[in-house]
Amino acid sequence: MPPPPASSTSPAVGRALDILLLLAGRTGPVRAGVLARELGMPRSSAYHILAVLVERGFVTYLPGERAYGLGVAAFEIGSAYLRHEPLERLAQPVVRRLAGRLGQTVHLGVVYGAETVYLLKERPLRVSGVSAAATALVTDIGVRLPAHLTASGRAILAHLPEAQVRALYPRPGDLITRTGRGPRSLTELLDLLAADRARGWSEETELVSEGLRSLGTAVFDHHGHPVAALSTTWRRHYAPHDPGRVREALGRAAARLTSAVSGRAPGGG
Repeated sequence: MPPPPASSTSPAVGRALDILLLLAGRTGPVRAGVLARELGMPRSSAYHILAVLVERGFVTYLPGERAYGLGVAAFEIGSAYLRHEPLERLAQPVVRRLAGRLGQTVHLGVVYGAETVYLLKERPLRVSGVSAAATALVTDIGVRLPAHLTASGRAILAHLPEAQVRALYPRPGDLITRTGRGPRSLTELLDLLAADRARGWSEETELVSEGLRSLGTAVFDHHGHPVAALSTTWRRHYAPHDPGRVREALGRAAARLTSAVSGRAPGGG
């Protein structure tokens, strides 16, 4: 059955979507006056719609800049599209190939709210010696873990606007730990994310489980926004490969998956 024709009650919905699309296409926050002018709507209407979008979490207001950017809810909906079968189907061969090449467990993860959710987990078919594949990991498909503790979660958080990260962790108590290690304040977390963003990958050692180490690299959509991350885990005191080689292989795999979803890395044009 086709959808009913637009009625007189639908312009506000259309304008709200126009605002979200405009914000999604910008690399920085936008003032309400600019939004109203570019979309050809009265300022009063723009402010009213923005207030509703902020209340629902789709838009974030940045007081210091007196401007608006996309909120956490908008990011989650955008990520949800790729979290379903298309992303998993495209990622499966990449994850399988990387696990075989490294001889280590590889995951595909996304961030939902302040948690990392694991969509795929691949162990290598053959393992020589003791590796992460022989280790009981808590990171099974569907498992949720605090995003600020996982390598894949931090790889995604590192490329989110700071306002979104602040919205995810509004209270100091939100930065929980599992092993007694990890960032204890938002300032500490933001510093870690800045370092991860600058080097292009994230790392955690014994933040999720004792004795284990993980590396993660983000996957991006066509706007250069992070939609997922690839990560690999192994025993801290058993390194089948040089960490530099692991980072390179992980980065190449993430770049292949980014290309497969028609994405681009930030600054990639």
